[in-house]
Amino acid sequence: MSIDTLLPNVLNINLTDKSYHVVPRPDLFNKYIGGTGVAVALLMEECLKNIDPFHPDNPIILSIGPATGLLPLASKTVAMYKSPLTGNLGESHCGGRSAISIRMAGYGAIVIKGKSDIPVYLSISNKGLEFRNASTLWGMQSSFTVGRIIRENEKGAGHRTIMRIGGAGENLVNYACVATETYRHFGRMGLGAVFGSKKLKAIVISGKRSISVSDQKVYKELYDDLFKAAVKSALMKKYHDLGTAENVLPLNIIGGLPSYNLLEAKFDKVDVLSGESLAQNYLGRRLACTHCSFGCIHIAALRVPCANEPFFYKTSMISYDYELIYSLGTMLGIINADGLFKLIEQVEKFSLDAISTGVVLAWATEAYEKGLITSSETGGISFNWGNYLQYSKAIELIVEQSNKFYELMAKGVEAVSLEYGGTDFTLAFGKTEMPGYHTGPAAHLGVLLGMRHSHLDNAGYSIDQKILSKQSLSPYELVKLLVDEEC
Repeated sequence: MSIDTLLPNVLNINLTDKSYHVVPRPDLFNKYIGGTGVAVALLMEECLKNIDPFHPDNPIILSIGPATGLLPLASKTVAMYKSPLTGNLGESHCGGRSAISIRMAGYGAIVIKGKSDIPVYLSISNKGLEFRNASTLWGMQSSFTVGRIIRENEKGAGHRTIMRIGGAGENLVNYACVATETYRHFGRMGLGAVFGSKKLKAIVISGKRSISVSDQKVYKELYDDLFKAAVKSALMKKYHDLGTAENVLPLNIIGGLPSYNLLEAKFDKVDVLSGESLAQNYLGRRLACTHCSFGCIHIAALRVPCANEPFFYKTSMISYDYELIYSLGTMLGIINADGLFKLIEQVEKFSLDAISTGVVLAWATEAYEKGLITSSETGGISFNWGNYLQYSKAIELIVEQSNKFYELMAKGVEAVSLEYGGTDFTLAFGKTEMPGYHTGPAAHLGVLLGMRHSHLDNAGYSIDQKILSKQSLSPYELVKLLVDEEC
């Protein structure tokens, strides 16, 4: 099969002078294939040594691979940048329609540099790029509202993605994320704050074109083989039926479910937050990313009574998965699903990384219990396990950064604990708040030593489970497995 000749096109955007140009880079795509490889190469070219993450010349790199739009499961866009949370490499992956939209617009990668003098959003299509004035959108705290307004007013045919930030990104919260298609995100490492530092509120990408292949028969056979292999796999069934929320009960059984800021490794009300329980009592629909056959996005339907209107209800559709159940559920001692979903919706609205937010709030709760912080720092909020209403108010104050305490909370758990104490129960690896797997040394070493310091850095948790069930490994053997997985 032939490779799409437009894939090596790199769209270079300068927000400072509102200019752009397209450069074919077959050298990069031939050497590094696409995706992460090309993104790293472009980051090395464009990112100056020791640059501040909020400097205008900190680049945002978006990259896709050659299988995007051609083969099943190839549905992710890679984002690379210097992370404001860690001051190190920031890497985040997003599904939805992002990758296919970039491909259909005619690009393999997008490089964004500079800083606009006014709030803007970018409209990218087959026809080129337009810089839109986003002054009326700037200040809107809800990424839901921003997405809806752009969707209703931006013209464009074909596949379309809307990447946008909420109040957290505008206010430079170090773990602000970028939302796409409501239920997908560039989640970790603070890409939303980099958007905000550039006065970039959103990016709309729409594309409508065809990708030709040289041999239709071979292509169809390959596509069918890959599709059937995925659909019939046990892994596919797991992700389709319950999603990653299926991990809740098994992790609880083996003592690998972080709870109450890791004061516990099992959760006392786990049945309420299990994937099985949420699917039975709340599941409203399932969604799939474009060109993915899993359908692993699980959406809960939460009915909430309208204030002062008896018998009237508002139904919110809220996406959930294991990491959100961990970070905004078990870590905070939330013992009812309604409270969990309301916190998820709050985090979604402001476009915050749910993992970092939950870990920061969990640290604050333990610090409050131990007297390291008081109501004078918290603005009157009582950080108590399970009190989702107080946590919801705290999330707003983190976004607003209403005092010194919340300014430091917005910088991450390591920053706030260095000021107020409690570093012995600060759950961070390389300044990144811990993900939800407490399965053993491989999981923790993997997140600490891996390049991305993210929740999907490697399969360390899988290695831990194999050790538990089958064998013991020397430290050397364990590290070798982690290095092999990383490579």
